[in-house]
Amino acid sequence: MGFCHQNIRLSADRYRGSALFFFTFCCENRQKVFREPACCEWFLSSLRPAATAHAIAVHAYCLMPDHVHLLTQGFDLSSDQLKFLKSLKQKTGFEYKQKIRKQLWQKKSYDRILRPDDSPDSVAWYIWRNPVRAGLSSSPREYPWSGSLTGAGLNSPPPDETWIPPWKKANGPPEGGRYENKP
Repeated sequence: MGFCHQNIRLSADRYRGSALFFFTFCCENRQKVFREPACCEWFLSSLRPAATAHAIAVHAYCLMPDHVHLLTQGFDLSSDQLKFLKSLKQKTGFEYKQKIRKQLWQKKSYDRILRPDDSPDSVAWYIWRNPVRAGLSSSPREYPWSGSLTGAGLNSPPPDETWIPPWKKANGPPEGGRYENKP
């Protein structure tokens, strides 16, 4: 009997509408594609049109050397964040492969629907502070590859409380051993 790969992604209908999502997707083999400014500029030039085409607001983004974080929200009931993410990864992955002859993205990505007790501001600041935690900059404002496409930006003050992703919390995963939407 062969190994059965279980897909633990949420059902497709959960990605439609105006929910807030925190996405993380990694470069293939964790290659450090986004340490090159030209690659960062190229990716960001694809992010805005993809978000617009799918009626998605990108409240926060951060390009780390080997992965990308996004805080997104659908504009209306027809917004489909799964289609947005697939389209963005497909377009940029195809262009990258044509130019560099290598795979850009890992197949899977991580996602989390923000729950009512998750502060979007805290999640945005978690994203923007990522370069500081990684030692790439001394403050979120000085890192050139993070920001917002909706104007939320780094202009707002950081919240008093730091958001901790559920997979990093001290009490670990919920009963059953995994989070419902973290592949």
